[in-house]
Amino acid sequence: MQEQDLNPIVERLRAQHTDDEFVEVKASAQQLSRDVWESVSAFANTAGGLILLGLDESNSFKPAKSFAIDKVLDQFVAGMGDGDLSGTRVAQPPAYHLHRFAFEGSPVLAIEIEELEADKKPCYIVGRGFVGGSYKRVDDKDIRLSPTEIYSLTNFLKPSRADRQPVEAATGDDLSSKLVNDLLDREKDSRALRGAKTRDAKMARLGITSEKGDVCLAGLLVCGSYPQQFFPKLVVDVAVHPGAQKSDPAAPMRFLDRVICEGPAGEVVEDAYRAIAKNLRTRSVVRGVGRVDELEIPEEVLREALVNAVVHREYGEYFVGQAVSVDIYPDRVEVTNPGGLWGGKTLENIGDGISACRNAALMKLMSLMPLPGGSGMSAEGNGSGIPLMKSAMASRTLAEPRFVAGLDSFKVVLARGDAGIAEGGQGPSEIAYYVVSHEQARQPRWSRAEWRQRILAVLDSDEPRGIREIAEALGRQPENTRGYVKALVEEGAVIATAPQTSKNRKYLLSSQPFAADHSKLSDQVE
Repeated sequence: MQEQDLNPIVERLRAQHTDDEFVEVKASAQQLSRDVWESVSAFANTAGGLILLGLDESNSFKPAKSFAIDKVLDQFVAGMGDGDLSGTRVAQPPAYHLHRFAFEGSPVLAIEIEELEADKKPCYIVGRGFVGGSYKRVDDKDIRLSPTEIYSLTNFLKPSRADRQPVEAATGDDLSSKLVNDLLDREKDSRALRGAKTRDAKMARLGITSEKGDVCLAGLLVCGSYPQQFFPKLVVDVAVHPGAQKSDPAAPMRFLDRVICEGPAGEVVEDAYRAIAKNLRTRSVVRGVGRVDELEIPEEVLREALVNAVVHREYGEYFVGQAVSVDIYPDRVEVTNPGGLWGGKTLENIGDGISACRNAALMKLMSLMPLPGGSGMSAEGNGSGIPLMKSAMASRTLAEPRFVAGLDSFKVVLARGDAGIAEGGQGPSEIAYYVVSHEQARQPRWSRAEWRQRILAVLDSDEPRGIREIAEALGRQPENTRGYVKALVEEGAVIATAPQTSKNRKYLLSSQPFAADHSKLSDQVE
């Protein structure tokens, strides 16, 4: 962080009259505020952030009177464990960077907190303990982590055995003979069953049961007659909402449709797909001299999102009371599963084609079991799912799938384009369009003036947006957008919320008058 970065940050805080998810301000005039450690923990466990000491939020973020910067700095360093260890205030402290700045004639201490590495989370306040002292950053608040969030963080790299655990009270009678027989017959010549003479031995080999003959969770989910007898919430809950958000107060009703999909995993996925499909519009596509009906969101994308949610969700004891949810809105479909990303996966590498599955036994069984609708195998397990989803959405000129990773949940957002749900929720309607070549569908080149105009149009002076959000709104790629946004920051038309190197950097429309300066815009155009 450089000194010139401070002015626009404080300008933004003053304009919004509060700090936010990126910045926490403490006056700490004569001594370090005790609650600063909550912010350290929150930033470390979320996405990093900036702590500004020596500014008074209650006085329009003006410099705090008689700020004892040296004393406060020493107290912070000691609390981070860099000195006398007896004064350490946080466990698993993150990396941090200290900066002394002069601001409006007074000293300010800026502390950049880096996000903690996944295998070291959570950072927590020693005096409050592991559970009571772990925080996350939500808007301008430091919120204590829930038990499920702490579980997710501490098990981020640990292989899960939840799907291999015997299900108490379940017996062989709770398995579907047809599903088990079909699976065993399909695998009869496989190496997995080599040397297994009895039916019980074959079931144990495939992970349907344990070596002792107990029904395992994976076996129950894939081959059970009715797994929800033991786990009522292991379902997919499909809800169609009339408004842009859940329980929209302006909407005439709470749901337009709702389906609880239960049974073995294959049926759950198939029923959920059908419940979604009946609430999407059908497009009649002209191919040559014929017409083909297609859903507004590609079928393979919906199935992949559903299978991923069932296979990759968390089945640990804190999560079996939670369902996979599908929320259908006029402009999008959201598929959310309990449990965050796992096994080193992040939003940056989630589409790298390398598979990482916390539920290996369940993945194996799902990969062997065809979906009831005859649309192929339930799961592949080779890391190709997300690249397939991106490609399929691009083929329809739909926005790329958006992924939202919470500490204890994961969401896939699929754009519906401009079709939306039929008026009044009366079911899918039909529109026609023509399939064009990739060359015909190629996006037009924009001049530098057009880039400027379009970026400023999607930005807001109150709600910051990241590069990916800006690019998505423009229908462009982040790498093509970044240079133009940077030029607008230099021009003063746009305000950056964090230093250029920060992962938290977002952008706001400047509230100050500015004149167009197209000369600063990059020559790069698509």
